[in-house]
Amino acid sequence: FFQATTAPPKKKPDPVTSETVVIWGLRLWQVVGIFALFVLSIIITLCCIFKCRIPRTRKEIEARYAQRQAAKNYADKLDTVPPLEELTDIPGASVAEEKKEEEIPSVSGKVDKAQGKKEESKGSKKKDGEK
Repeated sequence: FFQATTAPPKKKPDPVTSETVVIWGLRLWQVVGIFALFVLSIIITLCCIFKCRIPRTRKEIEARYAQRQAAKNYADKLDTVPPLEELTDIPGASVAEEKKEEEIPSVSGKVDKAQGKKEESKGSKKKDGEK
């Protein structure tokens, strides 16, 4: 069924080695190196932009969890705070004057009040004497 030919056998292709020219005159090891550097630079860039660092220790994982919980609790409490307009006094309002009297005065306020009472008592004595 097969007919013998006198032609020489077909030459096998050269085996692919690291020194085989692949593309644009670059050898296989050079192409692999360029591709690896390209992939590595993309990974490093993405990690720097998105902070996707893997925590190393259990302590660090627990610290991050505690930090997230604290931030969540703070955000929840911040939602319950009334608007700023409700917290501040409006100038000229009568409510502000009542609050001032109810507030605990500072040391200088106590001294001023004491001096004011002394002056009032001296003034009342003069008025009594004049009458």
